[in-house]
This record gives sequence, C-alpha cells and structure tokens, in this order.
Amino acid sequence: MRLRTPLALLGAAVLVLVGPPLLTTGSGAETGTQIPGLRLMVPNTPGGGYDITARTAAKNAEDAGLTHNIEVFNLPGAGGTVGLTRLVSEHGNGKLAMSMGLGVVGAARSNHAPKTLADTTPIARLTEEQDVVVVADESPYRTIDELIEAWKDDPGKLPVGGGSSPGGPDHLAPMLMARAAGIAPKEVNYIPFDGGGELLASILGNKVAFGVSGVGEYLDQIKAGELRVLAVTGPERVAGLKDAPTLKESGYDVNFTNWRGIVAPPGLTDAERDKLTGLVEALHDSPEWQKSMDQNGWEDAFLTGERFGDFLDAQDKRVVSVLKELGL
Repeated sequence: MRLRTPLALLGAAVLVLVGPPLLTTGSGAETGTQIPGLRLMVPNTPGGGYDITARTAAKNAEDAGLTHNIEVFNLPGAGGTVGLTRLVSEHGNGKLAMSMGLGVVGAARSNHAPKTLADTTPIARLTEEQDVVVVADESPYRTIDELIEAWKDDPGKLPVGGGSSPGGPDHLAPMLMARAAGIAPKEVNYIPFDGGGELLASILGNKVAFGVSGVGEYLDQIKAGELRVLAVTGPERVAGLKDAPTLKESGYDVNFTNWRGIVAPPGLTDAERDKLTGLVEALHDSPEWQKSMDQNGWEDAFLTGERFGDFLDAQDKRVVSVLKELGL
C-alpha cells in the first residue's frame, strides 16, 4: 500500500457453501495449503465489500486447487464488531478466519468494542481500493459539482450513506469531501449501514441523496445503469470507470483509499498460523486471484504476519487522529 498523508490513508448468520469442490489433483497437497473444514466469516451483510472479498477469495482458492469446501458465512452487527467479538472468542481455532478492513478498525474504536483487532492473529492485508461517490440513475445530480453545490446549500437535508460505522472508510471519505468543499464535518448527515448491500437498497430507494462505497461493490450496478458514479476518491481514475473524475481533479483536495484483509482468532499455534498464511500467500500468487483483482478494481496491497499487525496498529492510531482533526 502506498503511504500517503494520514488523511489520505483514511483507506442471523447466513451460511453459504461457495461453489462445489474444485480441487485439482495434487496442487493443494503439494503446496501444503489444504485446511479441511476452513470457515471464513464475513462481519457484515451479504453484498458488501467484506462479503465480495471473502467469496471471491474462497472461490479462487478452490478454482486454483489450493483447498476445498471453504464455508463462507455472514455474522453482521455493529459495523463488524459482533463478528470481531465472535472471532476473538474462538481462541485457538485454526480453521476460522475473518474478512475485514478499515471499517472494522473504525467500528471497534467508535463503538467502544470490548475486543479490538489487537486481540486477533493478523494473517494478511490483501487489497486496496478507492471509494466511489454514487447516486441513483434517476438522481437530479449529474456531476460531482452539482452534488457538492446542493450539499453546501443545506448539508443536513442531503443525507449521505455509507456501509461502515463512524470511523470507517465510508464515513471518513465523505467527511474529508465535506471539509474540502467548505462544509463543517459536524454538519454532515451521515447514515451508516451494515455493509454495501444494505446501503445499495437505500441509494436506489432514494433514502439517501448519495452514497460512498468501494469500487468493487457497485461495479455491476454502475455498468447496468442503476447507479451513476460522480467521482472516485483516489489518486487516479479507475479502469472501467474512465468517465468518473477523481475528487482532486474536480477541485476537492481529497485522496483516499480503503483496504481489506484477513485475521484469525488469537491463540493459534505457529503451525496453524503458518498454514493460514501459506494458503493466503498461494492464493495471492494464483492467476485466479490476479484476474479477480483486475475485474473488481482492486489494487494489490499484500502484506503478511507481523508487518500486517504493525499496520493494523498504525491504522487504529490514524483513525483516532483523523477523527480528532475533523472535530468528530
């Protein structure tokens, strides 16, 4: 992940079996990546970024023959901290992992969660991606400038939705947008949703004036014409969305990206931790995963082990710093 300023950086369970066993002869066994009974928790609702990342990773791992019968399940609540608490309670369970990202860092802080990511076993940071600023296709706002001008006139009457709790990426991005546009962040009417799936319904139903979420979450709806993307939050335009300008080139000094990764319960043996890390390393190197990153607009941000743990600690400190800087 490219290091930027602190502001720029702030980037009932449903059980589903992800596809049929697609193990190819010998490949997973030869690399030592087989983890029978592996379960991958998604700490928000189906359709969000963590969900898409987890299901994509599981399918790619099976297609590449790295392991088989990975079970992906959703345990939403409190911005991901319900899932986080469950993960930490599974002390020593080497067959459980959780898809997560900056949103869980922010939610643990803003919700004063009893457990934090410091209580988990860090496995890997996988991807980095920009957020998109989107409206329903029938919205009166055709450009980012039209949206910002209406927002400035009465910030409280133009609610913005995001798929993360306060302190998460979908909250921080519009707050940085507001500040860059001359709107006091405290005046912003931010409505949090438990993941991009819930947010999408509210955007399409005109419950919010606009939404902010990850590129990969809404590519299908953008391409289908259901959503209109007004801007992207990162340093350059996104492949496949070349008509969408960056906020910075539109005159708003924002450069923001999000990231996602994998953590496991505490108390793993070295062998269990290395097994999970080895599986994710093999996934990262597979052509299946590389293709999925391209298709979803994800950038490679691979980082494992202690370095990922240090990164998580730094992200927690930055969430606190940016919220203070924004007066939130």
